Amino acid sequence: MAIKVLHHGLATTVQDLGRPGYFHLGIPLGGAMDRYALRAANLLVGNDEGAAGLEAVFLGPKLEFTEDAVVAVTGADMPVRVDGVEQPGWTAFAVRAGQTLTFDFLKSGARIYIAVAGGIDVPLALGSRSTYPIGALGGYKGRPLAAGDELPVGAGNGSAEGRSVDASLRRLAAAPVALRVLPGLYWDRLSDEAKQSFFADEWKVAPEADRMGYRFRGGTKLSFVEREQPFGAGSDPSNIVDSCYPYGSIQVPGGTEPIILHRDAVSGGGYFMLGTVISADMDLIGQMQPHTPTRFVEVTMDEALAARAAETVRLGALRASLA
Repeated sequence: MAIKVLHHGLATTVQDLGRPGYFHLGIPLGGAMDRYALRAANLLVGNDEGAAGLEAVFLGPKLEFTEDAVVAVTGADMPVRVDGVEQPGWTAFAVRAGQTLTFDFLKSGARIYIAVAGGIDVPLALGSRSTYPIGALGGYKGRPLAAGDELPVGAGNGSAEGRSVDASLRRLAAAPVALRVLPGLYWDRLSDEAKQSFFADEWKVAPEADRMGYRFRGGTKLSFVEREQPFGAGSDPSNIVDSCYPYGSIQVPGGTEPIILHRDAVSGGGYFMLGTVISADMDLIGQMQPHTPTRFVEVTMDEALAARAAETVRLGALRASLA
């Protein structure tokens, strides 16, 4: 079976849960920006939750199916249609051979996830089918989809249509957003005033928001503690001697616009990191549109671990409901 791409949308890529284990070599984690939504879509159609699906941002693709299939679309609120007939989101539905899958305009959120029973069967690259476009690695020929592409689909397990994720287990986009942050190794680089303003101010997602990172604007420029610049660091107060960048870390070049590093971000560089967004909130970022009002909330390590445990419980409930 194959899926023919009639229109690629805005930026549609093949994604799974990523390729951990190569960050020390400069190859990022990659994978779905909203991992929960991808897992849910896969479970709905009977796939392993880490199977490859499609991630589309802001504008959905137009896809023609060459054989009967079971499909699910999760994530952002972007109404889906089969030959013009609207289908429910977060629910498995049938697409017949020759039918076309299309999408209406985005209502909320940023990214949808399209799973097909059997999974998108592109070759593995370093253990993952995720697309890393900057490195031309993985996915479909290492790039976003284009009109005329034909995506291979694996053999499904006979999953039936009609299964749905309960409303209580759907994570839908909302605004404003609160992102929990654990202050990091370089937190002491900030003045006391800057530490207070970073958490007190309202920020907004800048237009420069993609799989590498989300930039934020609108808050007070951060000031730094005076120091003698260390050998090997750049001349700006925000520069450090090159260091590793954790997934979810927040760098603030020049102290003006915080950038949260996401799935396709580089693994190191010369900007300080004031802290890290906790793992439980990283999926939320993938559904934030430009101009979304945002506040950062300081948490302790115990609170971060408790939030991660709560996410594990929620994922367990999703798995149980679709078993």
